Amino acid sequence: MNKSVFILLAGCLMLMAVKTNAQEAYAEKPYTWTLQDCINWAKQQNITVQRNKVNVRTSQIDLQEAKANRLPTVEFSTSQYVSNRPFQESYSGVIGTEVVSFSNKNSYSGNYGVNASMNLYNGGLTKNNIKLAEINSQIAELRVQASEMTIEEQITQLYVQILYSQDAVKHDDELIALSETQLEQARARKQAGLLNKADVSQFESQLAQDKFQKVADETTLEGFKLQLKQLMELDGDEVLLLADSVLEGNVLAELPNKQQVYEYAIGNRPELKAQQLAMDRTYINEDIAKAGNKPVIYANAGISTTNSSGNGNMFTQLKNQWSNGIGVTLSIPIWDHGKTKHAVARARLERENTYLDMVETQKNLWKTIENYWLQAHNNQQRYIAAKEKVDYCRESYNLTSEQFRLGMKNIIELTQDKTNLSTAIQQMLRAKYEALLNMSLLKYYKGETIGF
Repeated sequence: MNKSVFILLAGCLMLMAVKTNAQEAYAEKPYTWTLQDCINWAKQQNITVQRNKVNVRTSQIDLQEAKANRLPTVEFSTSQYVSNRPFQESYSGVIGTEVVSFSNKNSYSGNYGVNASMNLYNGGLTKNNIKLAEINSQIAELRVQASEMTIEEQITQLYVQILYSQDAVKHDDELIALSETQLEQARARKQAGLLNKADVSQFESQLAQDKFQKVADETTLEGFKLQLKQLMELDGDEVLLLADSVLEGNVLAELPNKQQVYEYAIGNRPELKAQQLAMDRTYINEDIAKAGNKPVIYANAGISTTNSSGNGNMFTQLKNQWSNGIGVTLSIPIWDHGKTKHAVARARLERENTYLDMVETQKNLWKTIENYWLQAHNNQQRYIAAKEKVDYCRESYNLTSEQFRLGMKNIIELTQDKTNLSTAIQQMLRAKYEALLNMSLLKYYKGETIGF
């Protein structure tokens, strides 16, 4: 109980210290956040990461405790006892010239001892417990790394979503400005008798639709910002502005080979290393279980003494009653209702489950890498097609605008061409951002720094 309280208090103090240091580090943070700013902040503040760091310190305490079991235990004990005999008869004696009455109704005794015990052999239990604690400590450290890498991926994905949404809002502003210009021109042409009221209403409707789309895109943008702030443990009212509104990078760059990415990741990802250590742990757990069938040998040593009232001087009694002892205790298991057998069977089943977990993690890793590669490849192709579509749609819209001005095209045809151009631009932006995102994640799984 005391150990748990100590760990909890230590964890709370650590979190407070980390938060203070992080706040000092970012007290004068830039007005805008870069991707690396977001990642660094989240690593310092995210609750999951901090909890895993507390688990590392807990595992280190467990390791120290396991190593300490190799040392002997020493304890001091004492007992003090007072007894009363209410029906004890008194007797008389002569002291000098007087007759004095004596009574032994109350008596006192004390026992004192120092005992030491040391394990000489317990079937390798102490040695294996130390190995187990070392592995658990390494696994705890790897889980910190894994949680930090997960945070990096999640923040990168949200960061890109925000950048895309910001560009979508900028595009909405451009469409609104264009619709407002067209509406002004339409009203002027109506006054000149070149357009009727129905045509002007079409332009007004288009402007309203563009404004509605902007509100929808702004809502999406704020939703992504809220998710990013929650991941970074920022207050809800914190203003979050990102450093760049457009990602830099070659959208059509050659993709890394997914097999090479997988081979690197399977040997370096912390979650895979942790599961390999978990497999090693199952063998140690089996050895620990098998120790139940092995003899145990302890060395014991002790010193003791006693004293009691009515037997003379206390210190003389302690000296005369002083005794030393040393011995060896051997315990050989014969029958334990099959507990050791069942413990060994459970350890072997644990190994099977751990192996299946490792295989599943490896398969999920391949699926993740393959998905990133496919998403990057497909979005590169979409970007090429969308870029061509934008050029065609822009040319078509410009021609239709000129023909509409000359009275050769109607408002419906103009609006349709404008919608087609807007859709093509949105598709091109989405393909660009998703291609860059998945390319970056592929490189990240290959060991490169995440970024663009």
